[in-house]
Amino acid sequence: MMLMTAEMMLALFNKLGVIVILAFVLSKVQGFRKLIIKKNINLIDKVILSVIFGFIGIMGTYSNISIHGSFANTTTVGVVVGGVLGGPMVGFLTGLIAGLHRYLIDIHGFTALASSVSILIEGLLGGYIYHYIRNKSSQWRAAFITGMTLEVIQVLIILILSRPFLDALELVKIIVLPMMMVNSLGIAIFIGIIENIYSEYDRIAAGQAQKALKIATLTLPYFRQGLNYDVAQKVVDIIYDAVDVEAVTITNCKEILAHKGIGEDHHIAGHGFQTQSTKEVVKTGRYKVINTKESIRCNQYNCQLKSGIVIPLKERDKIVGTLKLYKIKENSITSMDIELGLGLAQLFSTQIELSRLDYQKKLIIEAELKSLQAQINPHFLFNAINTIVSFIQFDTIKARQLLISLANLFRKSLSHHQDMVDIEIELEHIASYLEIEKARFGDKLQVRYELQANILCKIPPLILQPIVENAILHGILPKKKGGCITIKSRRGKEDIILEVIDDGVGIKPDKLITLLQDENQPSSVGLSNVNKRLINLYGEDYKLQITSRFDEGTCVLIRIPYIEEQHTSEMEGVVA
Repeated sequence: MMLMTAEMMLALFNKLGVIVILAFVLSKVQGFRKLIIKKNINLIDKVILSVIFGFIGIMGTYSNISIHGSFANTTTVGVVVGGVLGGPMVGFLTGLIAGLHRYLIDIHGFTALASSVSILIEGLLGGYIYHYIRNKSSQWRAAFITGMTLEVIQVLIILILSRPFLDALELVKIIVLPMMMVNSLGIAIFIGIIENIYSEYDRIAAGQAQKALKIATLTLPYFRQGLNYDVAQKVVDIIYDAVDVEAVTITNCKEILAHKGIGEDHHIAGHGFQTQSTKEVVKTGRYKVINTKESIRCNQYNCQLKSGIVIPLKERDKIVGTLKLYKIKENSITSMDIELGLGLAQLFSTQIELSRLDYQKKLIIEAELKSLQAQINPHFLFNAINTIVSFIQFDTIKARQLLISLANLFRKSLSHHQDMVDIEIELEHIASYLEIEKARFGDKLQVRYELQANILCKIPPLILQPIVENAILHGILPKKKGGCITIKSRRGKEDIILEVIDDGVGIKPDKLITLLQDENQPSSVGLSNVNKRLINLYGEDYKLQITSRFDEGTCVLIRIPYIEEQHTSEMEGVVA
């Protein structure tokens, strides 16, 4: 019997060689590798794994050695490996496929039922063991012990279900040791090969992560300047030199900002999108992997780019552009390329957002300095003091009120260091400023407030003062009879609406068109600054809205999205 056992073990080792070779070949197949390294496999993935390992189990059944009306085989290897890699569902389905096949090809054998049941149970138990060994550093060792344990269970099932019992006992004495050793070793080798895939993936991923961080470090100084043509060109140059791709493109939401590599003859900066895939990504906000030339759908028929990945660049969850990596061979975008692209896009998105924050802070500082200078320059201070002095002579109460307003104005101007302030604070600041200006210009300047009560929100500081100042200096004062400034606040459906309306001299149509762009004109510096701050904070949809009729007046409208939970009441009447 010892000789027979030794011969059977040697024969099973020969049969196992086929399974090991198949495992090695599978480990080189890209589709199988992608399936194995996926962190979260879906139902379709589980079915595919079940079919693959069920087929390996069937191969093990055919690689058998007949003995005493039954046979020894390596079916367990494929079934258990499937369960260990895919979990209980994969283990059950794999065991069902291989077990049903085992029963059907040997339906009259006295161990057919017992072997089929044991295969199903081994697959299911292998699936549950998956939860215990998937995070171990050496899974192949745990897999070997698992194989030994499950082979013991298989032997017990054969003894329990097979009849006659004495024939089953005689069979088990011969096959138990060879099958335990060979199948356990086969399971360990298969898992070891799979572990090598994981290790290789981790090494590549670590290299890609290091590469992404290096690129991010090199591009950070440029992205701090914002997303524009010059910045995009420098960034694509860096990526092209560092990454194994044939072309790199960066776009905004409308046009190409920069392109490097194959296709430079028609993927030109300043031109519209050349591919439909880019338009889809901008529209949906989801990255897209392209595996064929037809899927890229480039406008140029002879374009050599045949695969790629298009990833959205975001700022505060808003799409601001795309990053595109291209190759000249179809189906050549690997999972590592996808991970690298997604990592770069995330880093670039963060850098773009930081650049916006830096720019916003710069604009706020500029606005604060301008406002502060406007409030404390000697000319303004001299006029304010003279006005107060004149009131002291005949209206001390009014003079006292003006001094309080001047003090409040200085205090609020010097304390505007927050990114956002309560709307009430901003309106109080405007009230103090207008109180002094109204006293100074007398009946030539009238002020009306139409403020909705109980609007609790935060707005950018010093957002109204430049607009009010502009309305007085360039709208009301040039008019011989003077005029009235009306300040309104109300709650819209989605935004807070602020309006500064004057009935002054108005703005000529040709000047109105360029008002917010011409920063060299004294009358537009404050407006331009406020407009930029609004766009950088909330986007292009929230730019200043200026309407004007020459010789009739001007209205400047500001929309602020809700920043805090708002609580409002019904519109109250006009507050004088």
